Amino acid sequence: MPQVIAETAIGTISFEAEQGKKLVLALEDNGVDILHRCGGNARCTTCRVEIVVGDVGAMGPDEEAILSTKGDLAPNTRLSCQIRCENDMEVKVINQASVAGIDAGTRPQD
Repeated sequence: MPQVIAETAIGTISFEAEQGKKLVLALEDNGVDILHRCGGNARCTTCRVEIVVGDVGAMGPDEEAILSTKGDLAPNTRLSCQIRCENDMEVKVINQASVAGIDAGTRPQD
């Protein structure tokens, strides 16, 4: 199973993710209150992560289209709802409900 290391607002956590699971769900299931306001449909960009280490696969057209509307993102920024846990990775979680003071949003479907 892929090993995920996540830098969060309260520190770094490490866990094994189910092979093929969406990263946003793996993070949430392991205690990270990551925002996901559009339900995992690559529309809102609230579930952004920075890829620190690891191969998370190619970006799809929907993800590329929505991220291209944001001009101030690092080139290693991705949407966790569009990443499947296939390989080990280290990520920095950008938006968390506890920091933003809002509800995380509807849980994305797998």
